[in-house]
Amino acid sequence: MNKTVLVTGSTSGIGLVIASQFAKEGYQVMFHGLEANGNEIANEVGERYNVKVAFSSSNLLRSEDVEGLIEETISIFGYLHVLVNNAGIQYVSPIEDFPNSKYKNIIAINMNAVFYASKAVWSQMKRQQFGRIINISSVHGLRASEFKSAYVAAKHGVIGMTKVLALEGAPYNITCNAICPGYVKTPLVESQIDDQAKVHKMTKEDVIEKVMLKKQAVKQFVSVEAIAEMAILLAKDTSTTITGTSFALDGGWSAQ
Repeated sequence: MNKTVLVTGSTSGIGLVIASQFAKEGYQVMFHGLEANGNEIANEVGERYNVKVAFSSSNLLRSEDVEGLIEETISIFGYLHVLVNNAGIQYVSPIEDFPNSKYKNIIAINMNAVFYASKAVWSQMKRQQFGRIINISSVHGLRASEFKSAYVAAKHGVIGMTKVLALEGAPYNITCNAICPGYVKTPLVESQIDDQAKVHKMTKEDVIEKVMLKKQAVKQFVSVEAIAEMAILLAKDTSTTITGTSFALDGGWSAQ
């Protein structure tokens, strides 16, 4: 029996690479995202690796939609073995100017949806006596930076939740871990490099080293492949005793 994985926010960026890696490993994949061509993205990966896939555009701001996403996944595939809570949004602003609506949405997508999805899948994983919940947190779940109050709060919260779920899941072979990347060179970050180069009147190379990667010991972006490979490791049958842990893939940022 092929195992099934659901990866939220998997039609672009980090999530797409994670979902594709699971497909390459033979997993059936429930894709999720906001891209209008999400179904085509999912089908292309499914055809490439000859695995069953499906797609949902469920709104993670709504608890009932998150619960519906879990129900739909189990209905289509029969099982759900691995849940990767990857979807996230960001907004940067000094606290006094931070819009309340932005704060609410960041907490809802980055943290509350993790709770709703994990709660909804819990009974299925208990029945299976197997479950792997992998939360994509951030180095900002371990360290803080200015002007990211909502994001840092949410990512810290996810790490706390990860520990609790690990303890509750231990009797049922349900593990829960967090992956905490530093800067990853996604298209979104690429555009930020261009913008910051103009604002600071710096070269792109200087923006990368002196602004973005300033806090990292290794002045390189974290590869999406490294994140995906870590997720695969945490999902393995043999990873039963790896639980309640936060893995920093951050070029040494959190070592300081």
